[in-house]
Amino acid sequence: MSLLVKNIGLLVGIDESGRLRVAGEAMKSIATLPDAWLLTEGTRIKDYGPMEQLPTETPSSTLDAEGGWLLPSYCDSHTHIVYAGSREREFLDKINGLSYEQIAANGGGILNSADRLHDTPEDELYRQAMERIDEIVSMGTGLVEIKSGYGLTLDDELKILRVIRRIKENAPLEVRATFLGAHAVGRAFKGRQRDYVNHVCDEMIPAVAAEHLADFIDVFCDRGFFTPEETAQIIERGAAYGLSAKIHANELAVSGGVEVGVRHKALSVDHLESMGDEQIQALKGSDTIPTMLPGCAFFLGISYPPARKMIDAGLAVALASDYNPGTAPSGNMRFVASLASIKMKMTPAEALNASTLNSACAMGLSNDYGSITRGKVANFYITKPLPSLAFIPYAHQTPIIKKIVLKGKLQ
Repeated sequence: MSLLVKNIGLLVGIDESGRLRVAGEAMKSIATLPDAWLLTEGTRIKDYGPMEQLPTETPSSTLDAEGGWLLPSYCDSHTHIVYAGSREREFLDKINGLSYEQIAANGGGILNSADRLHDTPEDELYRQAMERIDEIVSMGTGLVEIKSGYGLTLDDELKILRVIRRIKENAPLEVRATFLGAHAVGRAFKGRQRDYVNHVCDEMIPAVAAEHLADFIDVFCDRGFFTPEETAQIIERGAAYGLSAKIHANELAVSGGVEVGVRHKALSVDHLESMGDEQIQALKGSDTIPTMLPGCAFFLGISYPPARKMIDAGLAVALASDYNPGTAPSGNMRFVASLASIKMKMTPAEALNASTLNSACAMGLSNDYGSITRGKVANFYITKPLPSLAFIPYAHQTPIIKKIVLKGKLQ
């Protein structure tokens, strides 16, 4: 099957360099082609070019973009989409002045979601999660990572990961799974954090690996959660089972999570609301992608990551949604890119690079996703005609998407 998209007003995000990420000053540039066409073959991009060189071969189907723009699908490298119900009660607690840590200490937060998930059947979890998948697809996301972490018992962590496996099998977008048993200490281990860490290492990780349920392993390395030493123990155990690391780091404090991630060659360190010059220096020269989640900072009313400092230091930064019920109840990557521009002073081009190629790199998948490149997976969306790239984050609630293509198929 082939699909020809013609009369594209602007083809955006072209990259034939072979690079896996874009860093520093280079993030300010996005390659484009006006008045273009694009041809897919099967699930891949076969070719593209100017309309004056429209191919003569007859495709299986043709789509007229009518002057709209074609952009690569967003890649969302940090989400918690599989959860039960919502937590708007805690939203009211935040309005009334309680901090994230106070809510957690009162039995809310992650443990609240774990209690709800325990009582929710797998089929219902899957139904709720697929509604969220449909939602993010409609907003332009074509590649997503989904974490466990709202189970905190062996059975419930496996339940979440099995739901993610079903999503992988049935959703139109590409999905990667992360085991996050160390999201918090499970209720059964209250006051026994060391025992819980051993439980994650000795029982959870082998069970997850036995069913081939996860691609990555993650730890919430932060103040009040897991220490760098515990984080290292867990991700080393995961590595022995073939799980690459992605680490929650420096959301609540300068936690040591960045440094332990770099030392253990983590794919990414995520959050980074609390970052100093030492952490930026630690990331320089490493392959670890610093991933920022401005939707979390927006919702919690905390400081935003120092994006400008990281980019100006030559780093390749990524953006992700952190879609979850407690601290970022939205998977809208366009809004994430808008926050990056408004609150972190990233240019629209930098925000687009961060939410496509670099976020794909944070999942180890930028060989196949994140740009308009011959041979890459045909994941893109077509908009109405637009006045400029800046219009996308500027008018972030104005509907612009007309058509979505994932893996070469019109959705």
